[in-house]
Amino acid sequence: IGPVAKDMREDIWTRFKNASTVINKKHQDHFEKLRANEEENLAKKTELCEKTEAVAKEDNKNAADWERHSKEIIAIQQEWKTIGFAPKKSNEEIFQRFRKACDDFFGRKAEYFKEVRAHLYENAEKKKALVAKAQELSDSTDWKTTSDKLIQLQKEWKTIGTAPRKISDQLWNDFLSACNHFFDARNAAHASVHDEERENLKKKRDVIDELKKVTATDSDAREKVQELADKYNAIGHVPFREKDKIYKEYHDVMDKIFEELHISAARRHLDNFKNNLRGMAKKGEDAMDNERARLVRRLEQLKQEITTYENNLGFLSISSKKGNSLVDEMNRKVQKLKDDAQLIKEKIKAIDQQK
Repeated sequence: IGPVAKDMREDIWTRFKNASTVINKKHQDHFEKLRANEEENLAKKTELCEKTEAVAKEDNKNAADWERHSKEIIAIQQEWKTIGFAPKKSNEEIFQRFRKACDDFFGRKAEYFKEVRAHLYENAEKKKALVAKAQELSDSTDWKTTSDKLIQLQKEWKTIGTAPRKISDQLWNDFLSACNHFFDARNAAHASVHDEERENLKKKRDVIDELKKVTATDSDAREKVQELADKYNAIGHVPFREKDKIYKEYHDVMDKIFEELHISAARRHLDNFKNNLRGMAKKGEDAMDNERARLVRRLEQLKQEITTYENNLGFLSISSKKGNSLVDEMNRKVQKLKDDAQLIKEKIKAIDQQK
């Protein structure tokens, strides 16, 4: 722009200078305000960095802790986005600080859940092994042993942590199904056994009623008693809670009959032995073989004792009163030993017939 009239030059320059001053002042104020805002933004971002770093250092004991702190970090990130630039010299530095704090937290979180997933699948493998064992046992009819084993497996299951959600329910259903299959079968079998035991109880009571009808005047009383005793002994188990009661009823009746018929104590002993043989047979052949071997050994001992006493009798003088007394006593002992030996022979015979 060219020169103006001389008389207007000073006025125009003053006006221009004043206007420039105002503009420069506004320009300066604007950038000072920007710098102030940037400093304020830096302070806000520094505060957010400190919050993030504090959260990142928290001790997370479980997944709930990680999720709670994740929400806090995400909320801070959202707040970060609402804050403008920091001063240029600090903007990149504060951003890197914030990003590192976030990366540290989410890196640790990722590692934690990686370990959790590995542990979940480890638990799944342990539970699969228990399922396989339970299924292997599910068709067993060894009720007591298998019950104990399955109960132990159930206790072990409870000590194992959770498996991945997508297979956890299926594993539990498979395990439960195998256990239920066995226990349902066991309960059904026990129900059948209970029915049989109740029937046996009725049969034993019927025998007792028949025994009560036997009188000493019957010509075949002894045969009837023996026949009924054999019949009673052949009957199987009764309900456990009735066992002692029916046992007492039977032996009370038998004791009365024995007394009336003057049946010897040895015969009673033999009858009781035969009555116990059935229970011994339930324990297996080894139990009966062991009992037979014991009786054979005892029989040999008795034979040796009898021989010894009989040999000694030959040395005693029967001329004196004292001698007669000793002979009588030794004869009684020999007869007692022979009676015992005969009873043992009857017991061995009963075992052989039972086998």
